[in-house]
Amino acid sequence: MKTQLLCTFTRQSRLNETIDIIITCNEILYDKIYIFQNQDDLTQLICTYNIELVDNYEENIENTISLHRKKQSNTLYTINALNEVIRSKNNGVLDKRYNVDWSEYQNTLLLTNEHGLNVVPTKIFQIVDIKDWNK
Repeated sequence: MKTQLLCTFTRQSRLNETIDIIITCNEILYDKIYIFQNQDDLTQLICTYNIELVDNYEENIENTISLHRKKQSNTLYTINALNEVIRSKNNGVLDKRYNVDWSEYQNTLLLTNEHGLNVVPTKIFQIVDIKDWNK
């Protein structure tokens, strides 16, 4: 079984509603939703969870993207952001064999925007066990 890590962005004021939507719209693997807090904006939360990767997956939750995770450094990242990291460290050259020093991105979310690489410092906010979640 192949898995896909999804990330849904929300605000603290909408967290319970967002969790309800995530649980309703997905078969969550491992029964956990990991919620990180943006250390630069404490009201912004980042909900991450695994689903089974299927060919006909439809993105059905607003503000949700697919992510990857480097466990050793607890780094969440998009492929576009990883490519930007490589270019910035490798004189503008995108070389897929380039070894990233993940410790430099410990406890961060790497995204891209119109300005390039966006490094968001994160901290675990809550871990939700969906078996115990009261709808």
